[in-house]
Amino acid sequence: MKSKPVVMEHFSTVHTSFVVDFTFTNNITILMGDSGTGKTATFSFIRECMAVNPRILCLDNYDYQKDIKEIIRQIEGKLVVIDNADILLNDDTRKHISLDDKNQYLIIGRNPKNLFATQENLFELVSEKVGEQTVFTIQPYL
Repeated sequence: MKSKPVVMEHFSTVHTSFVVDFTFTNNITILMGDSGTGKTATFSFIRECMAVNPRILCLDNYDYQKDIKEIIRQIEGKLVVIDNADILLNDDTRKHISLDDKNQYLIIGRNPKNLFATQENLFELVSEKVGEQTVFTIQPYL
């Protein structure tokens, strides 16, 4: 399912020697990839921005006991970043996300089931050393 981003087309932040520089082409971006590639690290860098950017909401395994669907039903105009989505999202919440046109999602996990995702929604994290910095970007998942 391809739809334009409703909150932001670009997100960038710098954390010490790391740069996160994401360009979003869809309202739902599923970030997939092997363990140890930096997905959770980038999540933590984005979560730091949540304190100063009211358009960002980050959820992860610490929110396991919460009703994620109810949280996202009550918000509007947010980039919702979900780490450990395979654990955190049940099928009902995934279906809600796939139909939500009020928020935008960056979902970090390996299972796109019930998100009505197509190849256009699947991305992987790419890291590149640029001088003293490591730059994280996303590219279509092969």
